[in-house]
Parts: sequence; structure tokens; C-alpha cells
Amino acid sequence: MTSPLSPGPCALAPALALLLTLAIALPSPARAGEPPPPAAPEVRSLFDGRSLGPWRASAFDSQTQVRVEPTFRGEGPAIVVPRSSYMAGINLDPATPLPRMNYEVTLEAMKLEGGDFFCGLTFPVAASACTLIVGGWGGGVTGISCIDNSDASDNETTTGRTYETGRWYRIRVRVTPAKLEAWIDDEQVVDFETAGRKLDLRFGDIKHSLPLGLAAYETGAAYRNLQLRPLPAGTAD
Repeated sequence: MTSPLSPGPCALAPALALLLTLAIALPSPARAGEPPPPAAPEVRSLFDGRSLGPWRASAFDSQTQVRVEPTFRGEGPAIVVPRSSYMAGINLDPATPLPRMNYEVTLEAMKLEGGDFFCGLTFPVAASACTLIVGGWGGGVTGISCIDNSDASDNETTTGRTYETGRWYRIRVRVTPAKLEAWIDDEQVVDFETAGRKLDLRFGDIKHSLPLGLAAYETGAAYRNLQLRPLPAGTAD
């Protein structure tokens, strides 16, 4: 006879179900000899908020005096590139280690004054380089320069958009073997398959933005939160 103090089969069922659920949910221990899973690539900050660090004023003939403002417009630190008569900007020291494939660059950019591009982000792509133009050709063109010798105003990546003065825009570029991709805020503005295409810089002074640089054309700009994130090989585009 079953004791009145002993749980019956119906009472044990919920407890067994709970134990089974926990056993399934818990991660199984690594097998002996198996290597641990690879760690996620770390995001690398490219701006410490106190100094230019690895950045330097680019060698444009019209280069202005770049400065770091620890408290820009009552907020956090930013790099300020005053408006010039032509091009002005910053670029990384060529000795700075950089990936040339499978990575993302992110930053925030603001147009301070002027009517043309406030962010020309030049970045490496394998053995070459390209530039994401944000607000070019009179202020409204976004795209990649250059694809098959066609610049950002005249290829498949060309789009039109209005950019406000005094507003931060979040910019992200992703470089993988199959694609170049770019986002402004949360909107994808470039989704370009690179197979069989020639990628290169526009001819001229933009070469002074190598190996990784930011430039503005007849426009003042500010930049902050500059980061680089390596991507695992085989990252889905």
C-alpha cells in the first residue's frame, strides 16, 4: 500500500518534466580534446576622445587645422575638421595595422557648415581602396567611388538623400569578399556585389586619405565614436 505521505505517480510527473527541461537547456560540456569555440572579434576604438592618437591631418593643399574638442556642443568628445576652400580631413598613420577584408568601420559624422560632402570615408578593400561619399555633389549624393572608374555620382550605388546641418549621422561600412555594404543610421544605402568589378579610388587628392581616412569638401565636419570591428572569415553578407 502506498503511504499517504509518499508522492504518487501524478505528483512526480511535473518534477520529472522540469528536470528533463533543465537537462536539455543546460549547455553540454566540451568534449575532452575539443578546442574551445573562437572568441568573437573585439571592437577596436580608433579615437580615445583626448587626442588624435593614430590620426593625422591629411596632406591636402587646402587642409585646415584639425582639433579635438573634449566636450563638443555640450556632449562627448569629437574630432573637428573646419571648412576649407577645397578638401580637408584626417587619415590614419600608414603604420597602423588594418584589415583589408572582413571588417566593419563605424562612426558618427556631422555636417557643421557648407554644401557638399561632410564624410568621405576612404577604406581598404583587398589590394585596393574605395571611398563612401556622404552628401556629395551639392549635398545630396551618397555612393561609392569608384566602381569601374565611375564615381559615387554615376554608378549602381548612387542614391539621393537630404542631410541636415548640425545632426549626427551613424555611418557603417562592411567589407567582405562578396560585397561592399553601407548604412546611414539604420538604412542600408549600399549593397554591392563586387565579383568581376574594378574597385579603386577616384583620381586625385583623395589618395591623401589612405590607408583609412575621413575627408570633407568645402564643408566643415565633426566625427566621433570611430570604431573598427574585424569580422570572422565567411561572415554572411
